[in-house]
Amino acid sequence: METLLVLGLAIAYGAGAWRFWKGFHRTNFSSNKISLTLLWPIYLIANKSYRENFNRALKG
Repeated sequence: METLLVLGLAIAYGAGAWRFWKGFHRTNFSSNKISLTLLWPIYLIANKSYRENFNRALKG
């Protein structure tokens, strides 16, 4: 059961990172694409501006 939970979280993390990476050009960000993509869950929780840009990146 724990393995399934970890696998699900890993898939969700990867899917969010992939969608943000592919939609990065729709955001207001101009640099740090790698760090913004890798740390997306932390920024999503902690930063309102990042949440807005993340949603903008996901909408295609």
